[in-house]
Amino acid sequence: MWPVLLAVQLLPILYKVYLVLFAGSSLNPFSEDVKRPPAPLVTDKEARKKVLRQVSRVPEKLDVVVIGSGFGGLAAAAILAKAGKRVLVPEQHTKAGGCCHTFRQDGLDFDTGIHYIGDMEEGSTGRFMLDQITEGQLDWAAMSSPFDIMVLEGPNGRKEFPMWGEKAYVWGLKEKFPQEEAAIDKYIKLVKEVSSGVIFVILLKLLRLRMVQLLNKCGLLTRFSPFLRATTQSLSEVLKQLPASPELQAVLGYIVVTYGVTPSHTAFTIHAVIVRHYLNGGFYPRGGSSEIAFHTIPVIWARGAVLTRATVQSVLLDSAGKACGVSVKNGQELVNIYCPIVISNAGLFNTYEHLLPEHACCLPDVKKQLAMVRHSLGVFSVFICLRGTKKDLGLESTNYHVHFDTDMDKAMERYLSAPREEAAAHIPLLFISFPSAKDSTWEDRFPDWSTMNVLMPTAYEWFEEWQEDPQGKRSSNYETLKNAFVEAAMLVVLKLFPQLEGQVDSVTGGSPLTNQFYLAAPRGACYGADHDLGRLHPYVIASMRAQSPIPNLYLTGQDVFSCGFIGVLQAAMLCSGAILKRNLYLDLKKLYSKIQAQKKKN
Repeated sequence: MWPVLLAVQLLPILYKVYLVLFAGSSLNPFSEDVKRPPAPLVTDKEARKKVLRQVSRVPEKLDVVVIGSGFGGLAAAAILAKAGKRVLVPEQHTKAGGCCHTFRQDGLDFDTGIHYIGDMEEGSTGRFMLDQITEGQLDWAAMSSPFDIMVLEGPNGRKEFPMWGEKAYVWGLKEKFPQEEAAIDKYIKLVKEVSSGVIFVILLKLLRLRMVQLLNKCGLLTRFSPFLRATTQSLSEVLKQLPASPELQAVLGYIVVTYGVTPSHTAFTIHAVIVRHYLNGGFYPRGGSSEIAFHTIPVIWARGAVLTRATVQSVLLDSAGKACGVSVKNGQELVNIYCPIVISNAGLFNTYEHLLPEHACCLPDVKKQLAMVRHSLGVFSVFICLRGTKKDLGLESTNYHVHFDTDMDKAMERYLSAPREEAAAHIPLLFISFPSAKDSTWEDRFPDWSTMNVLMPTAYEWFEEWQEDPQGKRSSNYETLKNAFVEAAMLVVLKLFPQLEGQVDSVTGGSPLTNQFYLAAPRGACYGADHDLGRLHPYVIASMRAQSPIPNLYLTGQDVFSCGFIGVLQAAMLCSGAILKRNLYLDLKKLYSKIQAQKKKN
């Protein structure tokens, strides 16, 4: 027992030492409150193009290059710019934003990755962090209640389970499962207890890795908190131990689409954190998801630039093996851009397997990190243009999680093991959302039209043979396979929303190859490294940190913390904090206290 007691006492002490050592000598990016009232929505195409499709000269005397303009890269660049660093963000796509960018199809805007965010109410930690990075220019609208509906399609017909705010959510569950009230109460208690320890993810990434290794060897690493203990328990294991019936297990685990792993293969921790994230409902950026990049990039402009159509081919290393810049493709030529620090937002696999020189890829510490993780599932997307307003079509901002089996592990295994020609008949789940219904500005910009997105898990291997074919010019066999998934999705959509019959104007499908081309997502995996039990073990959490094994090369994005918008925001905080040698969380806390004190005076 004494080692456990010692460990419990030791960890807070280590944290306090960290606070002292990294109070910070560099400029504080959060020294003053920069939040101001949101400016009017910019809808002029040329004005938006100047921000999101910027092509300009490389600034002189760069301090940092950030590879990739997904939000993990943009947020890190913005924080560093606020701290006085000269920053350049090269982006391979024609538009900045990564999964936060939108594209236009048949005259309408479609989201690529942001479907809803939790904890964006005024006063929340996430909202405060974002306001200080974007100067308060992101305006968040609360979604309808229920924000999610889990639809269970089974042999005995359809059942619907609405997800409201916490009290209504629990009440609704108990109404549907009156014999399992104790299990529901225990589940909510576990979710709160475990998710409250998410701070340990940050702490593990801040402590010296040798200390974490020692704690792991002594068997103490999982004993500090319920959160760390739950990293070694699968979601399925926890739900069965409640105990809960198969149907209740399916309903409690409905949100697996947000992290892309079935209950037996992921840790309860990631599930608990995400469920807690949405207990107060969902939010959506007013003006659409491209507003995120649109209001982050101007912060970077103060000390640098974001360049689109600028594909980074490699990270440059000096004779000592330290990162010293990047090689960027400019037309048919390669241009070397030198700087003392490089940040990669391209993901662990892209960075280590494709951007590093061959000799660096073989370094033991690089290989060790790669061996800890694996690729996540690919995603197939369906983008649907609808004739009519949300009122005409009876649409709400609610998301629909459609499951076709109470046992998602078996359903997913059956689906992924099917021949690709038969796979569309075995789709285990669909995620359906209506971006146009979530955005209060939509009808002013696109009157009499609506949009729908459908997502489903997909095996990259089914599409792999066409990976070398030019985008938009693949064979008829590729289009036939794509159409099979599109048609399967549309059958479900029109069954669930019969009022849309005859109102569908166009339908477009995007395979994992589409994600690979536009988002540079390896194997079309939008979740980054798989959020399985292996990745979520405390030692692996500690190992996947902002500092890479290559000196002066840092990492940000969803492989550093977790998938999802808030996950990459935390990664950006960790990454920029490591570079600035500052505890940015402490800086934000001090700023918050300063603002609250000022409010009391007023």
